Amino acid sequence: MDKKVSRLRRAIPTRRKIAELRVHRLTVFRSNQHIYASIIGPEGDRVLVSASTNEPEVRQQLAGQTGRGSNTSAAAIIGKRVAEKAKAAGIETVAFDRAGYRYHGRVKALADAAREAGLKF
Repeated sequence: MDKKVSRLRRAIPTRRKIAELRVHRLTVFRSNQHIYASIIGPEGDRVLVSASTNEPEVRQQLAGQTGRGSNTSAAAIIGKRVAEKAKAAGIETVAFDRAGYRYHGRVKALADAAREAGLKF
């Protein structure tokens, strides 16, 4: 099995449990150069809110930094940004779906920033 298949296999039980609970899901995807966060509706069919390091406003914030979208400070910016967008959309609580990634580094920074910005997990 390759790394991607293993990660997706680890993500299945979490996604199954969140679908059973019928709550909004904050999901994370990280690549080597960027990090993406999306809030998906309780039915699992629509992305309600999203943020990523590919957005022009975020790219301007990260312009002078090394690593740009692939470090914990960029992940913290995305966590804060997705929480603010969620609050504006009327979403207060979510279930955190780390998509099979270990809860450390960029994934943890994103989650902590979202909590600090007022999103409840």
